[in-house]
Amino acid sequence: NEVKAILSIGKTVAGSMHGYKLFKSEFSTQQDWFKNIKIVVDLGYQGIQKDYLSVKDIYIPHKKQRKSKNNPEPELTAEQKEENKQISKKRIYVENAISGMKRFQILVNRLRCQSDFIKDTVIALRLGYLT
Repeated sequence: NEVKAILSIGKTVAGSMHGYKLFKSEFSTQQDWFKNIKIVVDLGYQGIQKDYLSVKDIYIPHKKQRKSKNNPEPELTAEQKEENKQISKKRIYVENAISGMKRFQILVNRLRCQSDFIKDTVIALRLGYLT
């Protein structure tokens, strides 16, 4: 039985900034953050396996190669497609939590509060951790 939980919610920032750049600013590449946990990410986190120390338990989908003269119709192998399917089965819980926050505009509207505890509590309530 796997425990399905979001272990970390990063700080929100105004404007547009790539998620992986924010991730690297919060989790230094010099520390072994993922030594004892599995991390499942999407293709937006390409490079995470070479940037961070513990790479055996970092799961990222396979990306189809670009078209080229030598490979006019690139395809993933059946094994790669199956691995991608298994990864997406795990990621769906995170994607549903993110879509819920977007649907209720939790991340759009400004919370005029100075307390980080209250901000974290609002997010935790939306994710269903507090009832």
